[in-house]
Amino acid sequence: MIASVSTLLFSTSTFAAQRVVFTYNIFRESVSVDELTSFAETGEASPRLNYYLNQTSQDPQTVRNILTQELNASPVVLDRVLNNPIGEFLLDRISQTIRTPSNRANRQALRSAIVLSASKDNRVSLIEILQNYPTTEVYVEGDRLAATYNQLSILIEGLQNVLGKR
Repeated sequence: MIASVSTLLFSTSTFAAQRVVFTYNIFRESVSVDELTSFAETGEASPRLNYYLNQTSQDPQTVRNILTQELNASPVVLDRVLNNPIGEFLLDRISQTIRTPSNRANRQALRSAIVLSASKDNRVSLIEILQNYPTTEVYVEGDRLAATYNQLSILIEGLQNVLGKR
């Protein structure tokens, strides 16, 4: 298990998302991960991100909170959780919102991004997952972002508690 986590950490460190493509119904807008990171850290949206938020009637503060809300998570426990049928089911659900450009290998890409995010400080946030996503672009269904955060929270906190009691 530790070997799979360390392999995961080293194999994905050279490949990370550079752009996030937000879709909202028929609307689509691409922003750099740097723009999104700056917004998450400062609350200042780039003109492109601001345009997207306005066009989709998204509250900037709500989006920022969703991006930066941290969940405590051990990478070793996450590796165990995400490699069992329940974890894979939840990864598949979350992958309907956060996915690869080709819409293939979504589960594996998301698992990699989540575990890598937790490896730095035993915490996971949505902005870290996007930063660590192992493709140059990551697609995000903007209208499902809040629901996805809730699913991620359930995945990490709920299953971690169950596995922690074994």
